[in-house]
Amino acid sequence: MSIQAFEIQLYEKLNQFFFEHDYLLMVDKKQYRKITTSGFLNVIFTCTSYENEILLDVNMGCRNEKIEQIAQQYLGNARDYWEDANTFVISIGKFNDSKNFRYKIQTDSDLDDACEEIRSFLLTHGFEFLETHSTLEAINLMFNATPKLSCKYVYNQSHRRFKGLIVAKLVNDQHFKDLFEKHQRGLIFSLATEEELQTFDRLMGFLMYVSDN
Repeated sequence: MSIQAFEIQLYEKLNQFFFEHDYLLMVDKKQYRKITTSGFLNVIFTCTSYENEILLDVNMGCRNEKIEQIAQQYLGNARDYWEDANTFVISIGKFNDSKNFRYKIQTDSDLDDACEEIRSFLLTHGFEFLETHSTLEAINLMFNATPKLSCKYVYNQSHRRFKGLIVAKLVNDQHFKDLFEKHQRGLIFSLATEEELQTFDRLMGFLMYVSDN
């Protein structure tokens, strides 16, 4: 089965479920998305054909508009990507501490089982997690509670440090300046380029004059 044919079947089986929870299919972006007052929540599907099976990876994420409007100006991403960037994103496997987990689909029955597992996970854990962690306060805790450690909820740790500094400013975190130093050291430790470090300094300079109002 081709990837395109598989995706059509996948969406047909999940459309009603997501529609009932206010998530709409965006076929071109391979995701279901729910618009919120602060940005959007999404569930993203990535399919890979491998020998006689299809591997299905499912990620869930959140975009906070206030964070991304600032962050995307400093991260070096292509401008076409800015409006779709997630603030955090995590796979179902990684959420369950099995980061290499993929659904393996060979038969129609496998696909039915995978869809049922996905629906069950989102109902018991996923949707609630996205809703409760989409606020600035929750994201600040997620990104900044342990700045010396990597963050489970992002794939790019350097971007996490930029966004961590931004959200700390937006919530007036009393440790804002200390977080700058810790995230800066984290960038240095991860062998960030001189350009990235200079950009981080420019971000700090900008945030010093940003008001949360």
